[in-house]
Amino acid sequence: MSDKKKNSILIVDDERSNISTLRSILSSEYTVYASSDGEDAIETAEEFIPDVIILDIIMPGMDGYDVITQLKASEKTQNIPVIFITGLNNTDAEEKGLAMGAVDYIPKPFNSIIVKLRVQNQIKLVNHTRTLYERTVMLQQRTERLLRLQNSMASVLASMAENRDKLSGKHVEQAAAFLKIMLGAMLERSIYIDEIKEWDFEIIVSSSFLHDIGKVAVPDSILNKPGKLTADEYDKMKNHAIEGEKIIDDIIAEGGDEDFLHNAKIFAGNHHEWWDGTGYPRGLKGTNIPLQGRVLAIADVYEALVSDRPYRSAYTHDKAAKIIIDGKGSHFDPQLVDVFVEVSDSFTEVI
Repeated sequence: MSDKKKNSILIVDDERSNISTLRSILSSEYTVYASSDGEDAIETAEEFIPDVIILDIIMPGMDGYDVITQLKASEKTQNIPVIFITGLNNTDAEEKGLAMGAVDYIPKPFNSIIVKLRVQNQIKLVNHTRTLYERTVMLQQRTERLLRLQNSMASVLASMAENRDKLSGKHVEQAAAFLKIMLGAMLERSIYIDEIKEWDFEIIVSSSFLHDIGKVAVPDSILNKPGKLTADEYDKMKNHAIEGEKIIDDIIAEGGDEDFLHNAKIFAGNHHEWWDGTGYPRGLKGTNIPLQGRVLAIADVYEALVSDRPYRSAYTHDKAAKIIIDGKGSHFDPQLVDVFVEVSDSFTEVI
């Protein structure tokens, strides 16, 4: 005997003979429940959640139409397929039942082959839908696990750079939080919507954790220097953008160019480019700078400004915001600065 659980049927009919006939036709293949009135049918449906309900239309008290109305109004039972029982050539009843959500009819008197086939068709649909749902849930769970793993890897790699850079603390986490605020605001305001509507924001935000991974290639003497860098030291510091791209390219060569790594590389190589073309490493200008880099530039600079450094205390939100605004059209994308102005108060909740 198979251990596989049988599909279940609820028969609702005030005539015991009809219940007996349908049970004899269906019980060998399905678990059969039965109710002889509408109220009991609703209670039974909510308790056992059958796969299909076979429902008589004409019953004393609550008729079939009343019952299906309540079934469709309940979150627990609204998706259960209902097959009405009706007399032959009763087209008005059929039309009304279908309009109320019935999926099929079984005519009286019962033909065992017709009964089995019509129930079987609905059971196949139920089982197919359930299988698709279970697979979707499994895929979602797998995606969530992969995303957690991805975020953990990003956090670990970012920490490698952070642990060498004693000045930055939780820089990447806070910059990512600011980035998320900006992206949400851009979506709400349809800023660069043709581009960002295709983005998976979770992947985008988590990939930004690696934007400073290239700092692992910067000497400690420069990375942790308490004072102002010399011109030569600053040139070496700027190399972290290209070095970050190289590191991520090596990962891509081993694991494939997935969205996460693709975006991480864009962030690493472009978050220090300036709108007016005076940034580094390539001196890109305007919209030639990838949008990811332009958005992160604001989040990255703001985070640096409101954080303590050995050579200065953290700036206030108002002072940092003014610096961002003053950089409109030179350092930063003007449209993105306008977005920042509208949502910058939300940044203070992250600090």
